[in-house]
Amino acid sequence: MIAYIIRRLMYVLPILVGVNILTFALFFVVNTPDDMAHMQLGMKHVTEEAVDNWKAERGYDRPLFYNGEQAGLTTLTDTIFFDNSVRLFVFDFGQSDDGRDIGHDISERMWPSLALAIPTLIIGLLVNLTFAMLMAFFRGSYVDLSGVILCVVLMSISGLFYIIGGQWLVSKILHLVPISGYQPGLDAWKFLILPVIIGVIGGIGSGARWYRTIFLEEIARDYVRTARAKGLGEQMVLFRHVLRNALVPILTGVVVVIPLLFMGSLVMESFFGIPGLGSYTIDAIHKQDFAIVRSMVFLGSVLYIVGLILTDISYTLVDPRIRLN
Repeated sequence: MIAYIIRRLMYVLPILVGVNILTFALFFVVNTPDDMAHMQLGMKHVTEEAVDNWKAERGYDRPLFYNGEQAGLTTLTDTIFFDNSVRLFVFDFGQSDDGRDIGHDISERMWPSLALAIPTLIIGLLVNLTFAMLMAFFRGSYVDLSGVILCVVLMSISGLFYIIGGQWLVSKILHLVPISGYQPGLDAWKFLILPVIIGVIGGIGSGARWYRTIFLEEIARDYVRTARAKGLGEQMVLFRHVLRNALVPILTGVVVVIPLLFMGSLVMESFFGIPGLGSYTIDAIHKQDFAIVRSMVFLGSVLYIVGLILTDISYTLVDPRIRLN
């Protein structure tokens, strides 16, 4: 186990370097430092001196990857890429292009994102598993057929429809909860309950249908026939044997997303005005704030890799046959 984790950690550095290079290159293909300066200072009546000062304050006055004016190793280190990338590996995100501390923003905005994402994941998982087991229990019947049709219908509807429809019905017509916004503390549930419900409903189609497929594959295995031959009832077989053995593929989809809950929902937070990391990233893209975009992409990559490692480790906890060497 330890040797496996060490090997996986050795892959982390080259992967993160590659992601950082790709993000850096794609961003500066679209925007030059001059474009970024004009965006921050205003497109009209901006002098070249003001642009040069803005770039010098943020280190954007140097070459991107290679500084031909320097000698030796400085040709690579005295560049925009090196100066902005090395600090990320010690989680020093620096300042945004408008002068805000990115690390402080992340520490503040992560809590609204978690408050939205964690209930959506837990409730959604329970609802999807229950619905999928119900269809698997009544497989081949009208209950199963109706459930599959409902899943297909839910999958075919855009997530924006659930958001806009939920805001219109629950907030504008029934006036049960605020249509958008956020308030920290105990009153946060008023602003979170609607996006959580919408997130759960929006994920039922794909989630329940996938879990149903997993359960049906397990039901067709030999150990299930053996359990039935020993006289176990269908409910006992489904809950005690099928569900337990289906945990390995289920964990693949659950554990890997747990670290990414930190990153928030880009669409949900933007529509409901929740000041989480999702809306933070969207705002940075609109403002073309490279410092924030780079930091969030790097952080997302780190969390995704952590999720993959946790997924592999969790396999050994639910299936003793799996050993990580």
